[in-house]
Amino acid sequence: MSRVTPPRLEGTITVAPGRRLGFAEFGIPGGRPVVWLHGTPGARRQIPEEARRLAPELGLRLIGVDRPGIGSSTPHRYHDLLGFTEDLATLADGLGVGEMALVGLSGGGPYALAAGYALDHRVVAVAVLGGVAPTTGPDAIGGGLVALGSRLAPLVSITQVPTGVALTTAVRLARPIASPALDVYARLSPAGDRALLRRPEFKAMFLDDLLHGSRRQLSAPLADVLLFTRDWGFQLADVTRPVRWWHGDADHIVPFRHGEHVVSRLPDAEMHVLAGESHLGGLGAAEHILTVLSGLWTDA
Repeated sequence: MSRVTPPRLEGTITVAPGRRLGFAEFGIPGGRPVVWLHGTPGARRQIPEEARRLAPELGLRLIGVDRPGIGSSTPHRYHDLLGFTEDLATLADGLGVGEMALVGLSGGGPYALAAGYALDHRVVAVAVLGGVAPTTGPDAIGGGLVALGSRLAPLVSITQVPTGVALTTAVRLARPIASPALDVYARLSPAGDRALLRRPEFKAMFLDDLLHGSRRQLSAPLADVLLFTRDWGFQLADVTRPVRWWHGDADHIVPFRHGEHVVSRLPDAEMHVLAGESHLGGLGAAEHILTVLSGLWTDA
C-alpha cells in the first residue's frame, strides 16, 4: 500500500462556546494559506498526495478543515451556508491566517463560494472542483443527484440523526474491509474515476481520510445535502472574487452543465474542462490548480 505524506500539524480550534473545528496542515508554516474544503462525504485529509508534495515547492500552507460533525469537529447545524463562513473566519484567526485562497471539492464547492462572498476582504481566489450548483432560488438549475436530494429533503431532515448513527456504525464495522470495499467502488465507477482510484497514492489518501474522518456521526453529509437544497444565503452574481472551476465532462455525480451554469453566472470565473474525467477528476489536477491559484495570488 502506498503511503501518503502525513500532516505537518493537526488539531482543533474553538470557533464558538462548546464547538470546535478540526484541521490538518501540510506544506510550510509561513506559506500562503490555501484552505482545502473536502467533498461530501470527506474530511480534513481529503487532499491529494500531489498537492501535499507540491505545497512546499510553491510556498503554500495547505489547510484541510473538518466540517461540523466530521472527524475532530463538533456536530452543529447551520441555517445556511453563510454560517460556515463565520466559523471559517474564526478558525483562520486562530491559525494566524489573514488572506487565503480556497479549494472546494464537490460538496465543498458551495462552502468555498460562500466564503468568497462573505469573506471577500480576505479571500484572494477560489478554486472549485466539480462543485454542486444551487437547486433553489434565482441561480437554480435542475437535474443531478442534488436535485434528487431536494425532493428528499423533508425525509432527510426527519431522519438525519438516526441515519447518521446507522452510517457511522456501518463505517466502523467496515473499517477492516475498507480497502477491498474501495476497490469494489472503483470497479463500479466511470472510467475516469476508476483510473484515478486505482492509483496507489489516491487509494491511500481516500483510506487515510476515511479512517480519520469517520469517528463522529456521519449525519454531517446529510446536513450538507440539506444546506445545498436550501437558499444559499447569497447569489452567484455577488461572488466578486476570482473563481476558477475544474469539471470533468463525463461527471456522473454533478453534471458538467451544472458547472457551466454556475461559471456563467459568476462575475469573474473561468472553466477548465477535464476531458474524459468524471467526478473526482479535479483531484488529479492538483498541480494545475495550485499553480493557477498561486498566479492569481501574485496578481492580486
